[in-house]
Amino acid sequence: MDPLSLPQLVARLDGDRLRRYREHLDFYHGQQWTGAPRRRDRRLTFNYARAMVDKVTSYLMTGLDFAVDPTADTDEARALAARTESALRRVWDENNLDQLDFETELDAAILGDAAFKVTWDPHGRPCTPDQGADSPREGCVRVTAPDVQGLFAWWRGDDPARVWRVASRYYLAPEEAEALFQVAPAPRSGGLSTVVEGWTESELEIWLDERLIERGPNPYGFIPFVLYPNLREAKAVWGVSDLAAIIEPARELNRALSQLSHILELSGNPIAVLENVTDAHDIAVAPGAVWEIPPEARAYLLDLLQGGGVRLHVEYIDLIYRTLHDLGESPRTAFGENRGGLSGVALNTELDPLLKKVQRKRLIRSAAYRRRNEMILRLLDRFAPTERAAATDPVRHTATAAGTPRTAGPAASASANGAHRTSESSAPAGGDGARPTGGRGPASYAPYRTRIVWGPVLPQDRSRQVTDERALVAAGIHSRRRAADALGVEDPDAEFARWLDEQTRFQAVASDGMLKADDARPNVLENVPS
Repeated sequence: MDPLSLPQLVARLDGDRLRRYREHLDFYHGQQWTGAPRRRDRRLTFNYARAMVDKVTSYLMTGLDFAVDPTADTDEARALAARTESALRRVWDENNLDQLDFETELDAAILGDAAFKVTWDPHGRPCTPDQGADSPREGCVRVTAPDVQGLFAWWRGDDPARVWRVASRYYLAPEEAEALFQVAPAPRSGGLSTVVEGWTESELEIWLDERLIERGPNPYGFIPFVLYPNLREAKAVWGVSDLAAIIEPARELNRALSQLSHILELSGNPIAVLENVTDAHDIAVAPGAVWEIPPEARAYLLDLLQGGGVRLHVEYIDLIYRTLHDLGESPRTAFGENRGGLSGVALNTELDPLLKKVQRKRLIRSAAYRRRNEMILRLLDRFAPTERAAATDPVRHTATAAGTPRTAGPAASASANGAHRTSESSAPAGGDGARPTGGRGPASYAPYRTRIVWGPVLPQDRSRQVTDERALVAAGIHSRRRAADALGVEDPDAEFARWLDEQTRFQAVASDGMLKADDARPNVLENVPS
């Protein structure tokens, strides 16, 4: 029996996972009823699920930032940390990562999994900020968030945290596929061509409509994907969606509210009940209507609200409502309702379920963002040596740029072309735990260590926070840089440098003013006779 090709293999993989993705995505968009509606069936949808996912995501992403700490107390280590952080912030700005991270976090909360792809685009805009429009374009790092519905991964059996193979499936228009791969796709009735990329740390293969069009060495030396779950599920490699816990209570809430709405509508349009009447014609229920009925008959309007029936429905809805918030780990206080006027420790206790959920998510995201930063730095080390040389030796870099151009060997050229080919597609492949080849040179960003900084989940008293950080710095518990990170300063080193510059200017002005005052002061000894 012939082994299956990669496109045939991924077509048979993860059917349950992909179906779950579609169901959660439909539920998030308001398709929350099951089965076909019956005649005159009222189906109201109150999309609490979407509101809860958006709210938790907003709390989670508050104050996201990163920092690069020196690995040693030396000028060289501090310069390396500053250079590394500057390079990462440049990539952050070029790829609008603040927006991309928020959108990817929504995907993770809805679907249960998310991914980043980090590639090198040799035809992108320059990575160095001082290059003009007419300067040679040396490319830049591209960070994208591919749809996990097209990603398939293979984990090591003895280490589920390590991915050894990733496949990415996506669809292109025929003309787009031909322009990207220089291969004419086979005619298809659907109009779109299927592309499957297969990545390992050593090899890259690309399939177009089940035809192998390229196979060769991996241009990066690592799988350029960061896969991470929304929340961990026991004995599972893929994650669990935020919607999984609230689907049933959300559906029951929709049903109960729809039923109560129907009851209230019928109570406003009462039902006429005739007892001991065998035949009836043209009975009108309207003000001033007169009914003629036999002596032994009785007529009345059915009161659906008598006996406190509505109160029972409302109490049941409140019970479902509390269950929805409990299972979603999002207390009503998180939505702005604070009838007790809670603050401080009492407010933290009230919101503790939400804080714990955000904390679990941030543990997973911190590892994913650190891996992404590591891949960015490794790509800059490999494909942007001119930028590193500029940061390390500006004089030498200027001479090289003005004189002989930098040369690249055939292997580097092939790697760049391969990276660009895959990075232009809308879906990529990658993994984590990457360890590309290449030693640590004098201008390298190694050891590629970064620290993820998160903002406070709850509103903070800014003046109290500043007072606390001042006390911690004075006691030697926190450094100035750590305090600046906690207070949300984007670039603590640059801010401290500006502060030092201001202090120097103030001292210079003060010294100059004192000298002028001494010159202007009269010398009383001049009028004293000798």
